[in-house]
Amino acid sequence: METLYTSTVSSVGGRDGDVKSLDGILEMDLRRPTEMHGEGGKPNPEMLFAAAYSACYNGALMAVAERRKIILPEHAVEVSISLNKDGNNMFLSGRIVVKAPGMEHEQLQQLAETAHAVCPYSKAVKGNMEMDISVLV
Repeated sequence: METLYTSTVSSVGGRDGDVKSLDGILEMDLRRPTEMHGEGGKPNPEMLFAAAYSACYNGALMAVAERRKIILPEHAVEVSISLNKDGNNMFLSGRIVVKAPGMEHEQLQQLAETAHAVCPYSKAVKGNMEMDISVLV
């Protein structure tokens, strides 16, 4: 295995603190969302995870389309990450929605499922987190 890139980010204060990458590129305050009795108005861990997952998955989707020589129209990938509670247990679940107006539904669904199989984030959560995948054309 060859490591292509490593990012290290430090957190101080948890959900009501801040995060900073060691290279100084990323630095932001975090706040617990109002739905969790926080002040909101700032990013939170689920939002950051959804943003990163969306970018990674979209890259996988574009790579799969390119390999199959499929022209992917202007599109968007929305990732929703939910923090859930069952008794004393906390867990994440998520949803991926691929929007590509004008594309054939079945073809887009196949691309979306293949992207899910190759995306590093999807591989990381496989078997650990329920992820729903849908497409809108």
